[in-house]
Amino acid sequence: MKKILLTLVAAATLHTASAQNSAVTNAILFQRQGTLDKARTEIDKAVQNPKTSTKAKTWYTRGEIYDGMAASPIYGKALGAGEGAKIAFESYQKAIELDGKDGEFGKQAVAKMDNLYGLALNAGVESYNGKNFDEAIKSYQMAQQIRPQDTTAYLYAAYAAEAKQDFASAKATYSKLQAMNYKSPQMYGRLLQIAREEKNDAEAMKVVEQALKAYPNNKAFMLEELNMYLAAGRGKEALDKIDRAIAADPTNSNLYAVKGSILDSNKQPEQALAAYRKAVEVNPDNFDAQFNMGVYNYNKAAENYTKASKMDMASYQKSGKKLEAEGKKYFEQALPHFEKALQLQPDDRATISSLQKVYVRLGRNADAEKMNAKLETLKK
Repeated sequence: MKKILLTLVAAATLHTASAQNSAVTNAILFQRQGTLDKARTEIDKAVQNPKTSTKAKTWYTRGEIYDGMAASPIYGKALGAGEGAKIAFESYQKAIELDGKDGEFGKQAVAKMDNLYGLALNAGVESYNGKNFDEAIKSYQMAQQIRPQDTTAYLYAAYAAEAKQDFASAKATYSKLQAMNYKSPQMYGRLLQIAREEKNDAEAMKVVEQALKAYPNNKAFMLEELNMYLAAGRGKEALDKIDRAIAADPTNSNLYAVKGSILDSNKQPEQALAAYRKAVEVNPDNFDAQFNMGVYNYNKAAENYTKASKMDMASYQKSGKKLEAEGKKYFEQALPHFEKALQLQPDDRATISSLQKVYVRLGRNADAEKMNAKLETLKK
């Protein structure tokens, strides 16, 4: 009797173990048959069972099933955005935790994790396109864990943080990229945009300096730096910056025009005129350069007429007429530049007003009246 009893006990134990493992076995069988919905149901039971939930095989199998569902155009519809990749990732992680990286299932899980990277990244993109930025960031962070040295997931995570206006997180992610020695003009452009959104001029300048250190000949960053110097009223310092920008982009007419404006403000009219001339030479349709060349000649004319008007009669009779004649020549030289400027910007009031005054000085009263009429029309 004793022998029979032991046999019965052993049989009962075997039956219990079999029942405990049946969910895992069924899950594997359904997986092999391609019925992943049924495999999912079974493996979800297994991970809830205290006996099988401590087995690396259980979690590895669960990872495979959810991995397969995420990749399936049919079964993937039963999952939420990024759900398959997320559960597969967590399951493989658990298998590695239980079995170690060198165990039978742990080793296989490590290999599967690497393959899961694309799924995680794609899940993030899907969530991002659906404007579910929080879920997108979670998927990208999962991808970062799978391949810590791959910069793509970090970059996408920063984009998603920006999209939800979480600039602190975006900057933190960009900082991680920089720590990984990642560089790109686009990244610095994004950081610059964030600094502007935050109205942080000091941070914007710092970003541009970093960008120029990485890309010293980048025209766009040169211009950004130049504009910052000009906006800060640092015109003299900007001259060196603009000469570097011109050297990098010698066919940019605007750079010469800006240089002329800086020289003008520095009370260097002759050097300013040379810069304006170069701007017009490069591009005759540069409004600022044409207008400012007109202003230069207008001011020279006005100087001569002012000197003549302040002379006493004896001095005027001696050299006044000559000064006025020289002044008239300057008005004549100003005229084509103002006319070209008006052609380029027909409603610019400063140009119309300047032309009206020049026409009066040159005795072209009908043209001056036309300019007056145009100004009145613009006021309405």
